Amino acid sequence: MTPDKYNIPLKSYSHIYRVDKKSMIKYWFAGILLFLIIILFLPWTQNIKIKGSVTTLYQEQRPQEINSPIPGKIIKWWVKEGDFVKKGDTILKLAEIKEDYLDPNLLNRTKQQVSAKKGSLNYYQSKAKAIDAQIDALYNVRKLKEQQLINKIKQLDNKLLGEKAELSASLNEYKLAKDQYDRQQKMFNDGLVSQTQLEQRNIAFQNAMAKNIIVENKLAQTMQEITNVRIELNSVEQEYSEKISKAESEKFQSLSQIASGEAEVAKMENTFANYIIRNGMYIILAPQDGQIVQSKKAGIGEIVKDGEHITLIVPSRLNYAVELYARPIDLPLINLGQDVRFTFDGFPAIVFSGWPKNSYGTFSGKVVAFENSISPNGMFRVLVAEDSTIRKWPEQLKIGTGAQGIILIKDVPIWYELWRNINGFPPDFYTYNNKAEDKIKK
Repeated sequence: MTPDKYNIPLKSYSHIYRVDKKSMIKYWFAGILLFLIIILFLPWTQNIKIKGSVTTLYQEQRPQEINSPIPGKIIKWWVKEGDFVKKGDTILKLAEIKEDYLDPNLLNRTKQQVSAKKGSLNYYQSKAKAIDAQIDALYNVRKLKEQQLINKIKQLDNKLLGEKAELSASLNEYKLAKDQYDRQQKMFNDGLVSQTQLEQRNIAFQNAMAKNIIVENKLAQTMQEITNVRIELNSVEQEYSEKISKAESEKFQSLSQIASGEAEVAKMENTFANYIIRNGMYIILAPQDGQIVQSKKAGIGEIVKDGEHITLIVPSRLNYAVELYARPIDLPLINLGQDVRFTFDGFPAIVFSGWPKNSYGTFSGKVVAFENSISPNGMFRVLVAEDSTIRKWPEQLKIGTGAQGIILIKDVPIWYELWRNINGFPPDFYTYNNKAEDKIKK
C-alpha cells in the first residue's frame, strides 16, 4: 500500500524512488551503442606477432671462432678473456709438435736442396744443348760423306761410259780380226796363202780377242766399283742414322730428366713456400677488431689439433639486425621493405596491438631478406634491419637479445578484423608497394 492511496504526500518517498523524475537509461544506452559503432569503424592495423633474437646484418660481424690453423702446443698467451683487440694483434703463440717440422734449420736446408736441384737441372739443360750440337754435326758429316760418294759414283758413271765406248770399238776390231782370220783360213785351205800369212792373221785375231777381254774386264770392274760405292753410300746413311738416333735418344733422356727435375724443383719450392707459410701460422692474430671471449684452451703447454676451436672474438663494429621466425602460413604476407615494430628484452614498452605506431617504447625496422627454405624449427627465417629514420635502436643491444616483432600489414576497420578473427581467416594477402623494397632489390 503506497502513501498515494491515502493521499498522503511523503517527500522522502519521492526523493528515494524518484517517481517524478524522467529516466536517462535509454539515452545512455543509445550513446554507448553509438560509441561502439564508431569504434567499429576505427582503423585497425593487421599485424603478425613473431619472436626472434638480435643478430647482425653481415656475416663477418657475427661472433667468430678463432681456430688453430695447424696442430701445435700453446707456449704463450698475449690476451685474456674480456680483452679488446685490434685487427692483427697477437692472441697466442704455438710451438711445433710434428716431427717433420722440428728441425730449427728446416728452411735453410730446404732452400739448399732447391738450389742443388736447380744446379742439376742446369747440367741436364747444358747436356741437351751439347747433344743438339752433336746431332747437327752428325747431320753435316753425313751430308758431306754422302756428297763425296755421290760424286764418286758420277765419276765412275763417266768412266763406265768411256769403257763401254772402248768395249764397242774393241768388239768391232775383234769381229774384223775374226772375219779376216776366217777368210785367211779358207784361202789357206785352198792353197792361196802361205802358213806364215795364216799365222799372222791368227796372231792379230788373238790380240783383238785379248784386247776385248781386257776391255770387258775393265768394264766389269768399273761396274763393280759403282756397286761398291752405292753399298758404301747406304752404309754411310745407316751408320750416321744410328749415330743420330742414339744422340737423339740421349737428348730425349736429358729432356725427360729436365722435365722431372723441373717438377721436383716446383714441388720443392712449393714445400719451401709451405714451410714459410707454416712458420707464420705459429702466431695466431686477431682477424678483426673485437673482444676475446669463451676461450676453450687455457694455460701453457696444451696441445691443439688442426682446426680446433681456441677462443671466440666478438666484433666491435656491428650493424644490428633481428632474425625472426615466421610460420609458413604468414610467409606470403611478408615482403621486402615491410615495416616491423620491435620490443627488446630489457627495454620497457607499452604496446597497443591494433595501433603499433602509437605504442610506446617500440623500435622500427625494415624487412631486408627472408629465406625460401624452411628452418629446422619448421619456420621461415626473416631478417629485419634497423630503420633509423623513426627511432634508433638502443646502443646497449647485444647479440642474442630476445625480440618480439610486430610485422605491420594492412589498415582495416575494427569490425572487419573482428569478423576475420571470428571466422578464423588469415590476415589479408596483398601486394606491398614500397620504394624501400625496390631499393633493397637493386
